[in-house]
Amino acid sequence: MSTDKNRATAAAILPLVGGPDNIASIAHCMTRLRIGLLDRALVDDEALRALPAVLGVVEDDTYQIVLGPGTVARVTPEFEALVEDARTAAAPHPVTADELAARGAALKEARKARNATPFKLFLRRIANIFVPLIPALIGCGIIAGLNGLLTNAGWLPGVVPALAAIASGFMSLIAVFVGYNTAKEFGGTPVLGGAVAAIIVFPGVAKITAFGQELRPGQGGVLGALAAAVLAVYVEKWCRRWVPEALDVLVTPTLTVLVSGLVTLFGLMFLAGEASAAIGTFATRLLATGGAFAGLVLGGLFLPLVMLGLHQALIPLHTTLIEQSGYTVLLPILAMAGAGQVGAAVAVYCRLPRNGSLRTTIRSALPAGFLGVGEPLIYGVSLPLGRPFVTACVGGAAGGAFIGLFNQLGAAFGSTAIGPSGWALFPLLNGTSGPGATLALYAGGLAVGYLVGFLATYFFGFTRQMLTDLNTDPQPDTTAATTDPAKEPALT
Repeated sequence: MSTDKNRATAAAILPLVGGPDNIASIAHCMTRLRIGLLDRALVDDEALRALPAVLGVVEDDTYQIVLGPGTVARVTPEFEALVEDARTAAAPHPVTADELAARGAALKEARKARNATPFKLFLRRIANIFVPLIPALIGCGIIAGLNGLLTNAGWLPGVVPALAAIASGFMSLIAVFVGYNTAKEFGGTPVLGGAVAAIIVFPGVAKITAFGQELRPGQGGVLGALAAAVLAVYVEKWCRRWVPEALDVLVTPTLTVLVSGLVTLFGLMFLAGEASAAIGTFATRLLATGGAFAGLVLGGLFLPLVMLGLHQALIPLHTTLIEQSGYTVLLPILAMAGAGQVGAAVAVYCRLPRNGSLRTTIRSALPAGFLGVGEPLIYGVSLPLGRPFVTACVGGAAGGAFIGLFNQLGAAFGSTAIGPSGWALFPLLNGTSGPGATLALYAGGLAVGYLVGFLATYFFGFTRQMLTDLNTDPQPDTTAATTDPAKEPALT
């Protein structure tokens, strides 16, 4: 995608979200452009969904425009530049109290409309801490997988130590990055959060005894770093309230690091270490004893989590498992939800041969679906149709049961990093049965998810009335990249 095309996409989106004056914040995750709006009523949802580059829209704590992996990282800077240029070029004018009050009222109403619960807000905060780390986790995970292949094959022995250092460097210091992002997310000074979290990975902690045992460098991992940084934020805020301004620059950071550091060393590291060990034990026993049933439940429920935007809250669990065993056994099972989604989309394509618009949407979204990016198919195909979303979950449950069964039989495997899914997960797989068997088992799970998702949707995904209403050649532009749920017939 060229720079001109990225800028053209950004330029097309900007007026449809109310222009630069309606933008409060801009960010992006792996697939979505996330915009904070001042006035939700200024957004033209229908026109946005009709843009060829837009795969769907989601309204959550921010207004989220699904552009797909790679594309969103290129469009976002162009969008930011357009907003900044427009604001710079605009003639300056004083902001009146009435205008500020109107903006505040709009923000308040927008928050009420989203009906955000404290629990959901907390989960989103946790996700915001870990999402910026995903690119490094992916890169280091792939390098770790390559290093493992070279080690097993006995090739390039002089390069193997270098690759090991490259792959392991980030993971050895991930607690520092988690602490930095945590403090930033919770309103503290980021570097103080990183400084407190760095205590956890410092080799010298091995000389310290807490709860009757010597500490280990890295004990508590990312959970300990998260807790330590949150504590640091509260200590820092307390200091800001009570320390005189003349002494603030010296006393506040000192007390923040000292108090939080002592609590981390003599409490949080041990407690977080126990919690991390419990997570690892639970995940291992869940699949070792629950097997197919556990995989069925996990694979079947993951698509609703993606639909709600809560799937990223699982990142700390994945990261903890990777720290402990080198891979997360949960991710391949959860990836089966994407396989069920792909199978369901193919079935919709086959069942509606005369619906050119919907078939165009499916063709454009399937490549991303095969790579594990489910939002385009969820918001553009299955969720607006209703029943195919449920049958896609059935496909994910079947694929998850397949993977869970083999875990119970002793063929445990997982992903060395988080982020990719679908076919993109193959380079990151590692397990107890060797690379060949691991790849074959994961491929088998995908095949089961595709097949069951297809069959369930083909035979049970439509009522007769739905087929009558949907299997037509609609008049609107068939090049639209997604289906507008508001224009769909009632699916009951």
